[in-house]
Amino acid sequence: MLTGTIIKGIGGFYYVQTTEGLIECRARGRFRKDGAKPMIGDMVQILQTAEDVTKGSVEEILPRKNSFIRPPVANIDQMIITMATSNPEPNLLLVDRLTVEAEAAGVKPIICVNKLDLDANKAEQIKAIYEKAGYPVLLVSAREETGIAELEAVLKDKITAFAGNSGVGKSSLLNRLSEAFGLETGDVSEKTQRGRHTTRHTELFELPFGGYVFDTPGFSSYETEGLMPEELAGLFPEIRQAEGGCRFAGCAHVAEPGCVVKDALQAGKIAPERYENYCILYAEAKNNKMW
Repeated sequence: MLTGTIIKGIGGFYYVQTTEGLIECRARGRFRKDGAKPMIGDMVQILQTAEDVTKGSVEEILPRKNSFIRPPVANIDQMIITMATSNPEPNLLLVDRLTVEAEAAGVKPIICVNKLDLDANKAEQIKAIYEKAGYPVLLVSAREETGIAELEAVLKDKITAFAGNSGVGKSSLLNRLSEAFGLETGDVSEKTQRGRHTTRHTELFELPFGGYVFDTPGFSSYETEGLMPEELAGLFPEIRQAEGGCRFAGCAHVAEPGCVVKDALQAGKIAPERYENYCILYAEAKNNKMW
C-alpha cells in the first residue's frame, strides 16, 4: 500500500498525493459504516487498482493531530487569518472568533493584513492590537506584492489554512505565491462591502518553495461547538497571561470587582478591541448561541 496526503475531494472522489504521483481514490464503504470520513489534509494509506495505477481506494486514515468540522480539514500547522485594511472594512470580531477556533484546535494563529496600499495607518493600528495579544502580524499588499517574501518565509514547509472574510484577498495572495494556482478572484460589492465567494471547494495546494496551503470557503463563518464559557479566557493569550490573581475564584473577567484582567486592560496591556470581543463571545457562550 502507498501512503499519501489527500489534497482534494470532489463528488466522492479523493485525490491523494503520493511518491508515485496523484491517485484518484474512492473511500471504502466501511468508513461510512464506522461514522468516519476522510478529510482534506488526512494522511492515508491507499491501495492502487490492478487495472489502472492512477486509481485506487482509501484503506486507512492515519491518526490526525487536529481536525475541523466546518470545513472538514485535518492536520493544520497554522492558520493565516486574513483581513483587509478596507474594501471590505476589517471585521475584528470575526478575526477573534477565528483566533479562538485556532487556539482551541492547537493551531498557531497568524494575522495577515492585506491591502496595505489602501490604508497603511489602519494596518499599523491593527498590527498593534494583535501584537499586544502575542500574535505574529504580517502587513501585505497582493496588488503591489508588498510583504510577499515575509509571507513565504512563514509558509515554508508548513501546512497552512488561509481563513477570513470573502473579499479580503486570500486568493489574490495565493496567486502571488505561485502563478500555477490561477485561483479566481472576486470584487467587493460597493453596497454590502462583502466579497463574492470565489473558492467553491477545499483544496490543498503545494507551494513551490515547500509546504502546502488550504484555500477554503468554510473558515469565514466557523462556529465552535461544545466550548464552555469558562474555557474562553484560556483561548485569549493576553487574558490567559493576566489571569491568576482575581478576587473571586472562577472570575469571568466581565463584571466582577477585583479582576486582574480588567486591571491589565486599564494598564494598556490588553487591547480594548480584543477585550470587547471577549465579552461578546463570553455572552454568546453563556447563552449557548455560539458555542
